[in-house]
Amino acid sequence: MKKILMTMVAVFAAMNMNAQVYVGGSVGFGSAKVGGGESESTYKIVPEIGYNLNDQWAIGASLGYQKGACNFGSFDFAPGDTEIFTVNPYARYTFLNSDMVNVFVDGGLGFASIKDGGSLFQVGLRPGIALKANDKISFVAHIGFVGFETASPKHGDSSNAFGLELDNNNILFGVYYNF
Repeated sequence: MKKILMTMVAVFAAMNMNAQVYVGGSVGFGSAKVGGGESESTYKIVPEIGYNLNDQWAIGASLGYQKGACNFGSFDFAPGDTEIFTVNPYARYTFLNSDMVNVFVDGGLGFASIKDGGSLFQVGLRPGIALKANDKISFVAHIGFVGFETASPKHGDSSNAFGLELDNNNILFGVYYNF
């Protein structure tokens, strides 16, 4: 039993020494004033964790929380105190890998739950770029989305959308720490 336990510990340690785990995420804040109304603030927190399988492939997931005037892809929600929780697992393919820059595309699923508002689902591709500051720190940007989205509000009819979005609602900046 002792030999089996020691072998398992050695295998686990060897796997972790070669692990290419990254953690990070993004945060966002915005404020808008429509007409003569009050200013509305929005903030977003999106932590992320991933594992590099090799130089080209990685798997990961992000969890998000957003409060304020919310949108999810093609669908906008009423301003105010809307809260949205998201889960986005993905597979990442890096097609340009250099010493300073990685260009990649994330293929994944997205699920969102809107407090007192319904749910949303998306499947598609999100291109991105990572700038390596050093071996441990990378600055990352995701730009746009192409795919399918569907919204199922608690009150009202479901909506579907398919297409390419390259607007300022689909730009996300973040930082990764590579282990």
